[in-house]
Amino acid sequence: MGGKGSGVRKPVEQKKRLGNPGHQALPKQMADVVALPVQNVPEPHRPLGRVGRDLWDRLWLAGAAWLRPTSDIEAVLLVCEASDERAALRVRVLSDPDAWRDRKALRELEKQIQSGLGELGMNPVDRGRLGVGEVRENEFAKLHHKIAARRQASGS
Repeated sequence: MGGKGSGVRKPVEQKKRLGNPGHQALPKQMADVVALPVQNVPEPHRPLGRVGRDLWDRLWLAGAAWLRPTSDIEAVLLVCEASDERAALRVRVLSDPDAWRDRKALRELEKQIQSGLGELGMNPVDRGRLGVGEVRENEFAKLHHKIAARRQASGS
């Protein structure tokens, strides 16, 4: 997965985080994405519980720059409904430690939610694939640049 000829490319943010191991030329600056303020969060067309409604509001506010009510509303609604289901299932699992089938179902549901959130661009890798990622320089990147500068200075 992601090897030569596979057609799957790593996002630029991931390459930068790893220190660009392939030494390919990377863009100097990522395009800044400015999230426009959301005028109003669309109303879900099916009922949601408390957990689902909270997630609904958070997703539309966090993804204001790339989520579109005309095309993404069903995907957001499915993730929110799954979150409501997860909350109810989690209560059942916590109240009955022997409910292994429910526990297994909970883990599967959590995987589906995580996948759905990724499709909506709610993690760094998937935001990078959508082209709306942001790169933050962390301590390891700063250390890497410092070491590279010392090596270059001593080698010249």
